[in-house]
Amino acid sequence: MNRKLSLLMINGFLTAALLQGCAGAIIAGGATGAAVASDRRTVGEVVDDQSIEFKAMRAIFSDSELSDKARISVTSFNGVVLLTGQAPTEELRTRASDKVKGITKVKRVHSEITVGQPIAFQTASRDSWITTKVKTMLLGAKEISANDIKVVTDSSVVYLMGVVTRKEADIASDIASRTDGVERVVRIFEYLD
Repeated sequence: MNRKLSLLMINGFLTAALLQGCAGAIIAGGATGAAVASDRRTVGEVVDDQSIEFKAMRAIFSDSELSDKARISVTSFNGVVLLTGQAPTEELRTRASDKVKGITKVKRVHSEITVGQPIAFQTASRDSWITTKVKTMLLGAKEISANDIKVVTDSSVVYLMGVVTRKEADIASDIASRTDGVERVVRIFEYLD
């Protein structure tokens, strides 16, 4: 078992342990439950998305070459999978995408993996900060529900996912594009209208 898969499993075990006794984790779990209650996806679809992400990461990181040479993140929303990150060759980029396509309940795979060396820690930290700023701005928008929109940032590119109306998509895209540090916005929405 490689190091990244081991770390992923340890993270899962730690989360489960925290949920058994930590008041902060219980409160966070309650907040997650509230988010699911207002999510346009069913509880089953939310669970399916979590399962897809876990299976995809396991499939990708079970490949030692991908695990050692690439930096890939998986996000699933309503069965639509977004792959972001970097792989040093086109062959590895394609291989990662192919591993995810066969997973049960995956509707589509959007591979936004770029060919190149993995980004530096500082760039990844900046991306996390951009995601936080976009999410905060979405929370303040009265015309949309931030719970219906998933925000992922990689190399200053913001990816927006969710089940929304076209008007909501336009509002979210505008907010993201006006956020400091965002170079480009990519919409990966499913539309209600």
